[in-house]
Amino acid sequence: MNRTDAEKLVNETCNELSERFAAIDDIALHNQKKVLDAFRKNAVQARHFYGSSGYGYDDAGRETLCAVFADAFGAEKAVVSPLISAGTQALTLMLFGVLRPGDILLSVSGMPYDTLTDVIGGDNCGSLKEFGVEFACIDLVNADGLNPSFDLEKIGKFLDENRVKAVFLGRSRGYEWRNAVSVSQIAQLTDFVKKVSPDTLVLVDNCYGEFVEKTEPTEVGVDLMAGSLIKNAGGGVAPTGGYIAGKSHLVDLVAKRMTAPSLGAEIGSFLGGYLPYYQGIFLAPQAAKNALKSAFLFAGAYKKLGYETLPSAEGDAHDIVTSIKLGSAEKVIAFCEAVQAASPVDSNVVPVPWAMPGYGNDVIMAAGTFVQGSSIELSADSPIREPYVVYVQGGLTLEHAKLALTETLRRQ
Repeated sequence: MNRTDAEKLVNETCNELSERFAAIDDIALHNQKKVLDAFRKNAVQARHFYGSSGYGYDDAGRETLCAVFADAFGAEKAVVSPLISAGTQALTLMLFGVLRPGDILLSVSGMPYDTLTDVIGGDNCGSLKEFGVEFACIDLVNADGLNPSFDLEKIGKFLDENRVKAVFLGRSRGYEWRNAVSVSQIAQLTDFVKKVSPDTLVLVDNCYGEFVEKTEPTEVGVDLMAGSLIKNAGGGVAPTGGYIAGKSHLVDLVAKRMTAPSLGAEIGSFLGGYLPYYQGIFLAPQAAKNALKSAFLFAGAYKKLGYETLPSAEGDAHDIVTSIKLGSAEKVIAFCEAVQAASPVDSNVVPVPWAMPGYGNDVIMAAGTFVQGSSIELSADSPIREPYVVYVQGGLTLEHAKLALTETLRRQ
């Protein structure tokens, strides 16, 4: 497709999404107020931006940042740390924090994301399996990309027959062809689990889902959720980090896993200071808004060309990811090359599929980002396997998404 036709298609699609964009603006305004209220409630001051050294006792910046995250997410408590390097690490802390030998962990949204495979069932790597935690999995039903839902019948039967310590679910889609799970579905599941097995915990992988809706999982009864600060919750500003938020006594257990049982959240220094983390959570609703608009824009444009895409313009989005079924490895590679070429950083680099740690297939990733691996910045990736779906996420500005989309259209 030539540039003129590509630009015309992008502009037409954007105009057709005006009502959708207005609804996304409304969500962002609601969530911005929640975050602002959290800042005001905790009386954030300039002194909180400075770091500490050594043990980090009485680090007001760290403690206040954790309180801001907890209030923004409607949680009792949160632990937030720049020293959590990835969403996988945050999820690992959450799981190891509350699970004990002999416990059963039940995933109810199918197999967790690829990078958790070794965390749960790996051999000779310090996995949950090696610590005596059993794992079971129940797939979503109607997971055809349109109406995935929890299989409450199977879940209820499993809970009746087993003493399950924790139910786990991933809010986003991973490398599956389906829409993300909504917060209303999570609320229904949580109510169901608590009625059948009141002592069973509900744990959520919240990556890619923060501030996409007006409500977070911790506001509908979820016990714990975890996520990365180089995705939605860091607003494109946080250079690293992760969080775990939820019920107070459980967050305390996670903090003791992160440091030591005798220390918990009482220590933890970070000499670099907390300014970008405060800025990040403040900007997060706007970053999520732009990423959502970018997701619908990519999906809408490629749907016009006859490709299957998620989300659909007619439906709602519950994470910031766009899935486009391109149908061949060549098209996937060309798409990722185009996104990389339209990036502000490393635009001269050509991405190639490679064996990334934690993934079962070669994966190609386009991420010319200011923060390495930041998924709230515009990026695209795909496992090189059928049906050859590329996953696009992020977009700090809608304008950048338009330019990158135009470039991908020119190469298809």
